[in-house]
Amino acid sequence: MSVTLCFDFGNTRKKVAVFQGAELKEAINLADDTVETIQSLVSRFQPEKSILSSVIEHNPAMEELLGSVSKFHKLSHLTKVAFTTPVGKPETIGADRLALSAAAVHYYPSKNNLVIGLGTCVTYNFINKYHEFVGGAIAPGMEMRLKSLNYYTAKLPLVKADSNLPLIGYDTTTNILTGVVLGMAKEIDGFIEAYRERFRNFNVLLTGGDIVYLASHLKNKIFADPDLIFKGLYAISEVNNP
Repeated sequence: MSVTLCFDFGNTRKKVAVFQGAELKEAINLADDTVETIQSLVSRFQPEKSILSSVIEHNPAMEELLGSVSKFHKLSHLTKVAFTTPVGKPETIGADRLALSAAAVHYYPSKNNLVIGLGTCVTYNFINKYHEFVGGAIAPGMEMRLKSLNYYTAKLPLVKADSNLPLIGYDTTTNILTGVVLGMAKEIDGFIEAYRERFRNFNVLLTGGDIVYLASHLKNKIFADPDLIFKGLYAISEVNNP
């Protein structure tokens, strides 16, 4: 089966998923985006296709390299997708949000889908049953909230994220964790309830690195998939790299 490399470069991490046919075989964290690093992936997996979703200033040389050895596509507002973007400026939609929306339409085509991405920022992405990306919301992510409490105060420490926390904090660390983690969980539940009151045939998808901290604290039924963005990128690659 042919191999597709799906690169996802976010504000915090650079990752690549390896697909053999339509099956995701493994996801790899990258230390950097140097030509040497990308070349080692190419030599190891011999991709026929590749796709890049990037919300950062990545190394442009990697695009030239991938384009020379595979059918390469860089995700942008010009990308062919299975949904419309009736927002004012489609070119302002982040590549990660496009990939998540593509995954929702691909796997749940008859639903009103709210896709929540838990990355550096929390993104709420709503794609209705008519396959229109309507918009959503952007909020600070977990690490951003934890760092801001430390940065903007004189005495609050920088606390590491943890899913094991009390309802009532009993010291500074647990007070911060409860405030941030449970606060985000209640925020997400609130968004879901607001959407559910307005739309029928409603579906919620949750993805991103902070699933491990938040999923157990959410009361709403969700489909949690940490690899959703990669699956969306693969679906987009199949359309744009025929």
